[in-house]
Amino acid sequence: MTLAYPSNKVMDQSASPATAPRRRRRRFFEFKSDIPFSWSLTLGISVWVLFFGLWEFAVWQNWSNEILLPGPGKVLTALYTLFTEKAFLNDIGVSVGRILISFALACLVAVPLGILMGTFRTVEAFFNPLVSAWRYLPAPAFIPLLLMWLGASDAQKLALLFLGVVWFLITLVMDHTKSVPADFIRTAVTLGGNRLQVLRTVVVPAALPGILVAMRQMLAVSWTYLVIAEIIAADVGIGAMMMRAKRFLHVDQIMAGIVVIGVLGLLFDFLLKKFNGYAFAYQEETVR
Repeated sequence: MTLAYPSNKVMDQSASPATAPRRRRRRFFEFKSDIPFSWSLTLGISVWVLFFGLWEFAVWQNWSNEILLPGPGKVLTALYTLFTEKAFLNDIGVSVGRILISFALACLVAVPLGILMGTFRTVEAFFNPLVSAWRYLPAPAFIPLLLMWLGASDAQKLALLFLGVVWFLITLVMDHTKSVPADFIRTAVTLGGNRLQVLRTVVVPAALPGILVAMRQMLAVSWTYLVIAEIIAADVGIGAMMMRAKRFLHVDQIMAGIVVIGVLGLLFDFLLKKFNGYAFAYQEETVR
């Protein structure tokens, strides 16, 4: 008795397109999956259209007093007036300068100290109790002291912005430095590197991408302290403009100042993000 085996041709025909594996359809929610740029742009624009639409609808329905809640159109008109008649560009320049100077000073202190604390346990044991305690003290609580010590000068505003971010930045830099794999350090020591060489050629380059992310996060916090720093005894700056508008109940100008702070914050965040991608492009390639 002979057994007849199906030929390859018959087997190929039996694998019909209906039984072939189908291509998985793209779903709206996938875990950690990339989406097309066009989709990302559409979603990003849609949320702002929805936000301004709801805002305009609330004004149109008279859900609040129009003086206390002006519409988007009035806020844009007030913004145009500020730029053309109130020398608002000078206020913006002063505020940006305060942010950059205070944040640069905070980085000069936080980055080296955070790296040393994340690398050497003795340095962490010495400084961490002080840093941890200062992290829980609200920076605005020091305004009366700073006014008595430094007066109503720019130094008082820079000191407040400095105190608002430096302690958190130290902790973040320390944590990112601790995340450097210990095998990197052991290998460098085995190859004969001394402490300074290992710190300079292994620890700092490995921790630098995370440190830049921490700086980007804390720069956003610095912008949140800007108005607090400028509403006390300030003549120029975005916060000072908002306080002048408050005296005359110009809510549209106050909201225009809020919009400008948000736009500037997004701009600085975008620039740091692009710099991060340019400086550490190998991370993107590793992820892919």
